[in-house]
Amino acid sequence: MAKTYVRVLTIAGSDSGGGAGIQADLKTFAALGCYGMSAITAVTAQNTCGVDGIFPLPPDFTVSQIAAVLTDIGADAVKVGMLFSAPLIAAVAGELQKHAFGYLVVDPVMVAQSGDRLLEDNAVEALRRHLLPMADVVTPNLPEAEVLAGRRLHNDAQIQAAAREIAAGGCAAVLIKGGHGRGETSDDLLYLSAAKRFRRIPGRRIDTANNHGTGCTLSSAIACYLARGDSTETAVRRAKAYISGAIRAGAGYRIGGGSGPVHHFYEFWE
Repeated sequence: MAKTYVRVLTIAGSDSGGGAGIQADLKTFAALGCYGMSAITAVTAQNTCGVDGIFPLPPDFTVSQIAAVLTDIGADAVKVGMLFSAPLIAAVAGELQKHAFGYLVVDPVMVAQSGDRLLEDNAVEALRRHLLPMADVVTPNLPEAEVLAGRRLHNDAQIQAAAREIAAGGCAAVLIKGGHGRGETSDDLLYLSAAKRFRRIPGRRIDTANNHGTGCTLSSAIACYLARGDSTETAVRRAKAYISGAIRAGAGYRIGGGSGPVHHFYEFWE
């Protein structure tokens, strides 16, 4: 019998510098043994120092890419990243509802590592309404969780309350990432909606300037492990281990003048 691939589709923006977005997603899929496919939502002119320009693709063309992939190849998991505008979010959600596929991981990309805004102001409500209710895992960092919750989050109790509120919109699990925190640890907080249970995903903070694309990479790794059959908690823990290794391995490199990428293929070459 013919072999089959574990298929993962990313719906996200293109990073011309290769460290984040579609490029980071496809590298992650390949590193974790999955067949990667893409539907591009926007083309960016960016590098390690920042985003010089964003050219959104028409929503109907992004939808055409999704339809082309899912009607022929299919997907065991779909990862959604940068969507930029409310019409695009609604169009992507509407198209995904037409197709049978595996898991959906939503990384609510709002701001680039450089601080450049990647999501229009009116798109946040569209994200809450159309896409988050469909998700198996939503992966906001702390600033993104604050936007989704509508307030600042100063301590663990407030972060837990925000995770519950985000999950109340319909998603199965929320992972609030700890990379924007302070201190020696960089723990993530996973909330599992059905069980109403929290799980802390521990991690050590790594001293490096090469952290461009960490969120894209983590969410893509979660999608890979879900597609390969892991439970949500196991997928998140394995993805955390993968991104930690990629950050640690990439710390010794110098590329560009700003925030460099992580080392997606650290298990294969140094």
